[in-house]
Amino acid sequence: MRDQRLWTWHVLAGLVIAVLLGLHMAVMHLDTVLGWFNPEGLKPIAWESVLQRARLGFFTVSYVVLLGAALFHGLYGLRNILFELGPGRGVKGLISVVLALGGAGLFVFGAWAAWTAGALARSL
Repeated sequence: MRDQRLWTWHVLAGLVIAVLLGLHMAVMHLDTVLGWFNPEGLKPIAWESVLQRARLGFFTVSYVVLLGAALFHGLYGLRNILFELGPGRGVKGLISVVLALGGAGLFVFGAWAAWTAGALARSL
């Protein structure tokens, strides 16, 4: 039952990644058609455009959600690949703990960086 629940979260994380990366593609590469998040006449990678998006809380939250989804999706997939190699029960537990702690650490660091960048952009 636990594996089925984790697999469901894995699939949902993949869907979240697809939606948020689709938004990224629309904002960054369809700027002539959908210039909603870019100031008039500026490219998406222009500093003014980057600052404008960074000031919006929506983008900060979407970055953190994308980070969490990508970490879970990738690390759970790596865990399953490593489990297919047939390690013993103790090694499986160690793999799970190392990946969970590593993922949590990367998430905390990435979320802090996103929040700090958003706060810095709002102060400029």
